[in-house]
Amino acid sequence: MKKAIFFLIILGGYTVSAQKISDRKIERKLSKIEAFNNAHIAISISSLEDDKAQVSFQDNKYMTPASNIKLLTFLAASQKYDSLPTLYYNSINDSVMQFKSSGYPLLFHPFYPDDVLANFFKKKQYFKYVAPNRAFDGLGEGWAWDDYNYYHAAQKSSFPIYGNVVEGTIVNGKLRTIPELWELKSKIDTTKTAFSRLQNKNEFLINPKQWKNRDTLYRPFIASDSLFVKLLEQATGNLVKIHSQLNKNIPWKTLYSEKEDLIFKALLQDSDNGIAEALLLMLSETYFGEMQTKKVIDTIQRQWKPWLPDPIEWVDGSGVSRYNMLTPRTLVRVLQEIHKTVGWEIIQAYFPRGGTSKTLKKYEGTQFYAKTGTLRHNHNLSGYLFNPKKKIYVFSIMVNHHTASTSEVRRGISELLHWFDQKLN
Repeated sequence: MKKAIFFLIILGGYTVSAQKISDRKIERKLSKIEAFNNAHIAISISSLEDDKAQVSFQDNKYMTPASNIKLLTFLAASQKYDSLPTLYYNSINDSVMQFKSSGYPLLFHPFYPDDVLANFFKKKQYFKYVAPNRAFDGLGEGWAWDDYNYYHAAQKSSFPIYGNVVEGTIVNGKLRTIPELWELKSKIDTTKTAFSRLQNKNEFLINPKQWKNRDTLYRPFIASDSLFVKLLEQATGNLVKIHSQLNKNIPWKTLYSEKEDLIFKALLQDSDNGIAEALLLMLSETYFGEMQTKKVIDTIQRQWKPWLPDPIEWVDGSGVSRYNMLTPRTLVRVLQEIHKTVGWEIIQAYFPRGGTSKTLKKYEGTQFYAKTGTLRHNHNLSGYLFNPKKKIYVFSIMVNHHTASTSEVRRGISELLHWFDQKLN
């Protein structure tokens, strides 16, 4: 019996020493950060080179990742594509061009326009659009219904145009929109906010009194293939029709993007949700010839199963869904796979940098590249940490169900990350 107890003590000591910083020390540190009071916290840190765990504090707990899901989307796209397909096309004759969507989202995008794609449609031809055969659900599973009026919840569609949003500006009391609101109706309503859309139809309400001169606001429209065709006709002056009779005897050609860096920086640095959702739909179109988010997620998870530490509850590309759940040790493995797939130079080019990039300006004092993930009462940070000895660690710090403000939680994570940086020397 004494031998058994001795063996358990030794084994327990080995388990504790397997990570460099003990749970007891981490708990003491967490208790000193007021923003973490009553929050659910899970942390995983490993060496980049040898995958050795340095910190595993509740790292098997399932957490809401928010935009940290975009790390999975980025890895999946990076593994599949050398160049991103913008569309598929073929010439029926000298004057008629047939095309179908790849899912690529940058046609006339307000922030990230792709001239290669725009120039393709400005050719003077009669275009036939081969639309998908199945109905398309523009809203993601588990999205909050009342987000419909905001840019971050722009609808998914088979062929995004203008980012699936209306860009509105008031100049000298007059509304100017891109695209023009001829199909997308608008009216004055002084009881509403400056610019809003009715929930179930493309009717926009304008309140000039709430709108400062030359302010620019963006509101999603309800996307459809028929609206896409009308907006494309308006933008190019060409005749565009939905085409159901596919000419199968003519092989498809692929038009490729020259702006992979733009789309991946939009995904990781700007955390653009529409770009993230479109990338998953692109992957689905590439794999199956149809756009189904769930189907492609299931396929990716099967491909990743040999190295995933835990199964993932994964339902969208952006992290807007409240149904997503994963563990911090899974995010660490994803980050390690990203490094293996794209290399360190791409990580430095695409990932936000602590203290300088848009989403990380308020993180100071520690050197790292990372992705934030924020939903109400949830804030996470996952990425690559440099310490003064130039060693690189992969980390995920997830704070869920906090009641402090996000800015307070951000300061708490920054303090914790700096502490880890010092302890891991």
